[in-house]
Amino acid sequence: MPFGHQTFKKPEFKKISDVVWEISPSFKKNMRVPVRIIATKNLVDGMDLQVYDQASNVATLPGIQKYSFVMADGHSGYGFSIGGVAAFDINDNGVISPGGIGFDINCGMRLILTNLTVNDVKPHLKTLVEKLFQKVPAGVGSTGFLKISKDEFKKVSEQGARWAIDSGYGWNEDLDRTELNGIADWADNSKISKRAIERGFNQIGTLGSGNHYLEIQYVKEENIANKALAKKWGLFPNQVVIMFHCGSRGFGHQIASDYLQVFLNVMERKYGIKILDRELASAPFNSTEGQDYFKAMACGVNMSFANRQVILHRIREVFSEVFKQDAENLGMRQVFDVAHNRASLETHDVDGEKKELLVHRKGATGSYYPYRSEIPDLYKEDGSPVIIGGSMETGSYLLVGADGAKETFCSTAHGSGRTMSRTRARNMWRGEKLQKDMEQRGIFVKTASFSGLAEEAGGAYKDIDEVVEATHKAGISLKVARFIPIGNVKG
Repeated sequence: MPFGHQTFKKPEFKKISDVVWEISPSFKKNMRVPVRIIATKNLVDGMDLQVYDQASNVATLPGIQKYSFVMADGHSGYGFSIGGVAAFDINDNGVISPGGIGFDINCGMRLILTNLTVNDVKPHLKTLVEKLFQKVPAGVGSTGFLKISKDEFKKVSEQGARWAIDSGYGWNEDLDRTELNGIADWADNSKISKRAIERGFNQIGTLGSGNHYLEIQYVKEENIANKALAKKWGLFPNQVVIMFHCGSRGFGHQIASDYLQVFLNVMERKYGIKILDRELASAPFNSTEGQDYFKAMACGVNMSFANRQVILHRIREVFSEVFKQDAENLGMRQVFDVAHNRASLETHDVDGEKKELLVHRKGATGSYYPYRSEIPDLYKEDGSPVIIGGSMETGSYLLVGADGAKETFCSTAHGSGRTMSRTRARNMWRGEKLQKDMEQRGIFVKTASFSGLAEEAGGAYKDIDEVVEATHKAGISLKVARFIPIGNVKG
């Protein structure tokens, strides 16, 4: 098995369509709803069995609606599987669970345009990557150049990307191109611990480690799937774009850790909630503990938005310095900032009834069909932009939310998804050799850790094209363009 050595029961799958599969509630005692997997048969067969164990455990939680979902990039995680989605009716005992949100709260993707072509950039590629590596600290425990007090950080935790813009790190229009306009406005920093603040206040403007990256990419004409929408959104053939992936760092991790303990202490004793896996520690959303965590989670959301906003500012600085032009003249406009690892209050139709639901997306992305209230005005008639990052050796995608997402509570995949543990990847690849091999293939990489680089080898991930094809065929998010990596900064 790809992950760990524990044995899990293999379920029987009912085929709903070529890319939709179902596990019956009879698979496990106390399942309230079926499990649905959005994937090709090949991807379903390749998922570690713990994914299905975790998804069926989620299906037993109070208030869950319709299905416990696994997206095409699904692999085992903490609590929910990565790629796990579940929606809970907040007016019918629905719960909130840190294990359904993740430790890196609001981890997300940001995509930036330029008016440069790949031929413009290639002579400067190594300089760009080296300067980005210097300007955007990466790696375990990395700290940023931005020095603020803990009291000022509390403001960041309530103001999000707006704090960064007001402090001179970006453009006002960036907020119009960010989910939630860059701020979770229900945040309350009185609900976060001193330890969380200590872990987060010096990490704004940093990538972190693991699968977080900053990548220079370009788009070939044949990889533009929706030419009209791509043009409307500012894409053109051979254009260079920048994509990066990071989140709330140690701050979000501490918030999740703190409230997991809170929930474990009150869950059964106070609220009578019994679970099959302590990693799914939960509390009723409308309880004092549930509300406290929701407000603390929002602080993590805001830190991550501010973090990515400052990184965007640094990227613009580097490109301006190398090309000796203002970022405005280089066309460095943001397309979108879209996050995974968040619980969102949303209204959805459930069997003909409008319900207010708390949608947990753990390693899954919001994919909103046209005219949903969650979509910024700029994209309202198109559907929300969806950014799905691949491995550093393959490619990444820009998609758009579509009507099929009504079936998945407006959710889709977030990346390629691992096929093996980090330990196994380190045993299979050598970071130094991988770096040289990639450079020979035209991808220049700077990394804070060769062992970390080995963990992120393309072979450790699913086929991004197959993952995206599954979401496209399911109609939950549709292809706009595919990007090819040429430069990468890794933690």
